[in-house]
Amino acid sequence: MISFILLLLIVLFVIFFTVQNSTPVTISFLLWRFEASLAIVIFLSVISGIIITIFFFLWRKIKTQNIKKEEKSGIKQKIDHL
Repeated sequence: MISFILLLLIVLFVIFFTVQNSTPVTISFLLWRFEASLAIVIFLSVISGIIITIFFFLWRKIKTQNIKKEEKSGIKQKIDHL
């Protein structure tokens, strides 16, 4: 619950920050070049960072759960051998 509130506060902060910085900027990436509002660029950057972080933590959680399952099955096999 605390992490959700913290996430909500960060998103609100970013929204207020982006509204105040709405000047157009030119974005260049490899062969692409386009113009967008700085507010949109900042907001999309923060959202993509949040999504990448969520995927990283989910991957880490799944990995540790798999390791725990393997350890449990190994312990159970050793107990059955006794």
